Amino acid sequence: MTSVENALSLTREEPTAVAAVVPSVRVETTTAPMPRVSATLEHRLHWERAHRARLGLTDAAVIAIASGVASGIQLHLGEPPMDVVTRAALLAAVWFATLLAMRTSLTALFGSSTAEYRGIAHASGLAIGLMAVMALLLGWDSMRLTVLITLPMGLLGLLMSRWSWRRWLSNQRRHGRFTSRTLVVGNRDEVEYAVRALEPIGMSGYQIVGATLLDANARELDLGRTVVPVLGNLTSVARVAAELRADAVIVAGQPDHEPDFVKRLSWQLEGMAAELVLCDRLADVVASRLSFATVDGLPMIRMRIAEYEGTRHAVKRVFDVITAALALVPIVVMTPLLGLLIKLDSPGPVFFFQERVGRDGKPFQIVKFRSMHADAEQRLAALKASNEGAGLLFKMKDDPRITRVGRILRKLSLDELPQFWNVLAGEMSVVGPRPPLPSEVSDYDDDVARRLYVRPGITGLWQVSGRSDLSWAESVRLDLRYVENWSISNDLRLMWSTARAMVHPSGAY
Repeated sequence: MTSVENALSLTREEPTAVAAVVPSVRVETTTAPMPRVSATLEHRLHWERAHRARLGLTDAAVIAIASGVASGIQLHLGEPPMDVVTRAALLAAVWFATLLAMRTSLTALFGSSTAEYRGIAHASGLAIGLMAVMALLLGWDSMRLTVLITLPMGLLGLLMSRWSWRRWLSNQRRHGRFTSRTLVVGNRDEVEYAVRALEPIGMSGYQIVGATLLDANARELDLGRTVVPVLGNLTSVARVAAELRADAVIVAGQPDHEPDFVKRLSWQLEGMAAELVLCDRLADVVASRLSFATVDGLPMIRMRIAEYEGTRHAVKRVFDVITAALALVPIVVMTPLLGLLIKLDSPGPVFFFQERVGRDGKPFQIVKFRSMHADAEQRLAALKASNEGAGLLFKMKDDPRITRVGRILRKLSLDELPQFWNVLAGEMSVVGPRPPLPSEVSDYDDDVARRLYVRPGITGLWQVSGRSDLSWAESVRLDLRYVENWSISNDLRLMWSTARAMVHPSGAY
């Protein structure tokens, strides 16, 4: 036997004899110390826990009220008190547990409103489904009444309370509270893109406090509305984050020839930051078109290709027809009064017709309430030199062709109300890209021409995001984002935003 084999055999038989046989060998086990939680991270975790607690208490109160109302109705109908209370308490417990299990409070902190509300709806549906199965198995016939009363009341209450909390949180973040101090890392153009997307803070919750550039030397990034200091380099990201008291690091781009950069950075940030965000520049692609998967440890982001035909578009058309039919009723009632004001203000017709380009490049006649003098088209050439519009658009803040009544109509977007007739006729949609002029379309390149894949809209991202104050590039980007990523839920959100924009107009002239 060799000396090593003797040692191994003694280890199996008499552990105390190892030192006598191999006296020069001493085995030491070292354990890396757990990273200590920094004050910055503790502050972040504290306000997150506090806000989740607020949401939890509100959710519990809403569910309890809805269950209590259902119980009161059942007691009034003569149901046994013990059965009513037991079933209501069980339903409330299951409902609250599903909200916790689906982590809807986490979405409320840094997710979109759509994702949060969808999660609440899914959790509520799951809770009701579980209770329905339980009622079927146990023969609780009266459980149907509990569900019919509690579900709509509770779901509406949950959505309203979460909407209220979301508005409160957004307002707090605009004043610098409940935000995540964030360092952005990447190449210059990637960092600038990420910073512009996250500023102002709003509901994103990311307060940009610094940047680390991997491909350039600079002291700061001047992005117009904000100036971001540039600090550190590839090897000092974690140190810079600590100096800035950042609790989040966004990696907008990875360095070349450093495949383990993200993994090592995540190790360095342990105990100091709450999250490391990987920002891929899949520009203007909504989360519903993306899914994440791993194959043998290889992370993959799947992107569903946009479609421009099929069931979803048929549903959108039905939605447009119903909305236009309902909208035209009050519009018809308002038309005589608005028509009288237009006629008294300046001579000419009440309505203004103009050729625009619709889906697939087909021309149509758009209809509006007239807001300019009757000879406006003839006077356009003389005003070309005073154009203040972006790109191919002609706009003037003090356009002399606009009438006094027309200025008010444009300010409140009332001049566009007759376009619901274009919607009903199938030439437009309620929500969509801005309907372009033929002269604009003739100068479109291939990318901009993608606007014509869907029907133009009365309102859209362009209208609720600044309208005439936007640059041409930003206007095109918003329209193309809508074309590829539209949904009925997003259309409803844009319609609501349009109603608010009509009350507080911006860029409307």
